[in-house]
Amino acid sequence: MTKWRIHPGPVKGNIVIPPSKSHTLRAILFGLMGKGNTTVNHYLDSPDSAAMIAAVRTFGSHVEIDGSRLKITGVAGKLPPAQNVIDAGNSGQVLRFIGALAALSSSYTVITGDHSIRHQRPVQPLLQALETLGATAISSRLDGYAPIILKGPLVPGKTQLDGGDSQPVSGILIATAFLPGKSQIHVSNPGEKPWIDLTLHWMRKLGMSVEHQNYSHYTVHGNAAYEGFEVSIPGDWSSAAFGIAAALITQSELTLENIDGDDCQGDKKLIDALISMGACIETDKQANTLTIRKGTDLTGTRVDINDYIDALPVLAVIACYAQGTTEIVNAAICRHKESDRIHAIATELKKMGAQIEETSDGLIVQGSPLHGAALLSYNDHRIALALSVAALGASSESVIDGIECTAKTYPSFAKDFQQIGVLLEVIP
Repeated sequence: MTKWRIHPGPVKGNIVIPPSKSHTLRAILFGLMGKGNTTVNHYLDSPDSAAMIAAVRTFGSHVEIDGSRLKITGVAGKLPPAQNVIDAGNSGQVLRFIGALAALSSSYTVITGDHSIRHQRPVQPLLQALETLGATAISSRLDGYAPIILKGPLVPGKTQLDGGDSQPVSGILIATAFLPGKSQIHVSNPGEKPWIDLTLHWMRKLGMSVEHQNYSHYTVHGNAAYEGFEVSIPGDWSSAAFGIAAALITQSELTLENIDGDDCQGDKKLIDALISMGACIETDKQANTLTIRKGTDLTGTRVDINDYIDALPVLAVIACYAQGTTEIVNAAICRHKESDRIHAIATELKKMGAQIEETSDGLIVQGSPLHGAALLSYNDHRIALALSVAALGASSESVIDGIECTAKTYPSFAKDFQQIGVLLEVIP
């Protein structure tokens, strides 16, 4: 496994933030279901995108990759039989979104994935909701995880599912939009609401009719039909968090480019939390930039992070460099991501001397100096990237093992951070 050796030090200059993974995967998925040709500009070239491209190709879509552009030929809402087993890789969105769409086909579809997908990412809520709507939806090992077997046809009707994880809810919303009638979806424990908003944004953009009451009851009117489209993928607010954190914990000034302040991504809410802790952050919507000003001291606070759940690891890092105590709450779903992120980040930051305590649904962090350490990524891109940033403010160098996973959302991280002054060595 490849490692990064990172030496402490400040950052300066500009970073161009990579394209959004969540927008990219939705664009490919909706390109599959459209009529005619779709063009996706500035897509995120990552393993998750490759898994989604392979999945839509399995359903008969032609996908041409032309540099940073994708050209997708859709199936006009009529999903043909899958030509092979679908490998979701490490992508929960491929598992849940393609899993839901697969129930539109009257033939069998099998979806599997890597160890995390098969053991860490539960899919039973989606399977139960699909079965209520007439599909065959089975966990092959009967444990609620992939591999899963799906067979339609899905029919309009009423269903319900737990919404602690937003992806099964998004999957059901998308799939029912293509049914020949109205469906009612009841969601208990609705969470990660900005990611539902992202799905609803795409659906409404393409002319689909869907309403909800407090994210707990949805009416999807069905009969979705739309022409292929052209879209440019905005920068990823989840990835922007690492540049922001790097500047804050090293008392540096840094400007992030390719930042759309009007985009509907939920993780931009991290900015409000950081400003409440004392960060000086300025946005320029005309230039699509965000600048972190140096010289501000951060103070710990209580943060309900459910609306920007992917920021938990990096916020835990920032909290180590803040004065006082930071309590991160409402993050129980973080235990079922690519890793148990609550446990993973707490374990690794403790190696660096952090005063950090796990709770059932979050973390309590007392600000304290960190030192360098030998660290593990848990094959989780957000853990690897958060630890890389933590290393910048430590008193000595750190080595992070298993950094290949960072390609999932931030394939240019090492190069970008080297360009802003970080002494980062790649160790094969």
